[in-house]
Amino acid sequence: MRRFNDFEPKGVIPATLLAVNEDYSIDEAATRKHLRDCALVPGVSAATVNGHASEVHACTFEEQRRILDASLDEVGDEVPLINGVYADGSHEAARIARMADDAGASCLLVFPPQSMTMGGQMRPEMALAHFKTIADATDLPIIVFEYPMTSGLGYPFDTLLKLFDEVPTIRAIKDWCADPMLHEKHTRTFQALPRPINVLTTHSAWLMSSLVMGANGLLSGAGSVISDLQVALFEAVQAKDLARAQAINDRIVPLTQAFYAPPFLDMHNRMKECLVLLGRLDKAVVRPPLMKLHDAEIQGLAAALEAAGIGQEGALALAAE
Repeated sequence: MRRFNDFEPKGVIPATLLAVNEDYSIDEAATRKHLRDCALVPGVSAATVNGHASEVHACTFEEQRRILDASLDEVGDEVPLINGVYADGSHEAARIARMADDAGASCLLVFPPQSMTMGGQMRPEMALAHFKTIADATDLPIIVFEYPMTSGLGYPFDTLLKLFDEVPTIRAIKDWCADPMLHEKHTRTFQALPRPINVLTTHSAWLMSSLVMGANGLLSGAGSVISDLQVALFEAVQAKDLARAQAINDRIVPLTQAFYAPPFLDMHNRMKECLVLLGRLDKAVVRPPLMKLHDAEIQGLAAALEAAGIGQEGALALAAE
């Protein structure tokens, strides 16, 4: 397996889904196929596993290791893989980081610990300790997952600057601040630092608006369905071809409006259903507490695919069955 040394997180990075059997076990063959469908699209710079999109919250440590090992075996010689680090405790996060490094991942996406929701924003030393504990366990580059401040899990602007200064392996943020003004401040400030920090937008519901602010890439679960359109949009924005970007965005909008409608937690559930409608997955099983979508919503997803001009013929008919 090839190791991508000196990997820089930028460009278009899909976050892949996890295929699950009816008994909630991992469908490894389908997961591998899905990974290839996303990761090997021309223009994709890397792929993410063990993130939100792959229901990492419902996966054990052993399952996360199995997912990463299978992913590396499937595409590890062809594209860098980013492994999510989802843990409430810093030492468990460091254990996941070491596992990912030993397996051959190229980068880490570090989620904020849920344990910080009750005031962690007021204690920047907590964030510093968390990331330093992870950085002590591995030299892999780190992407900081920035949540909305209203969630209680977002890192304040000054805390992010301290993290960048004191943890040199941090190379990027996955920006989900959900505040256009703050997102533009992140983009303008962090990418202009003496040691630049790439901003990877995950504002997928308003992706074009976000990209024109200057983000150096995107990391998105929607890439599990439309990585080709995301590549096309990113390249058009980079080329400053507004007309082309608008035309591509006109195709993306129907799907993102469907994916990110309330309740927001169903976004990846909806993406799985779209893959079934497209014939890319056989079934859309999710692990509880996530639940199967109602038929009416699946029909709406089929209509969104048709409006976007993608998918196999008969998707609407299939959804109606």
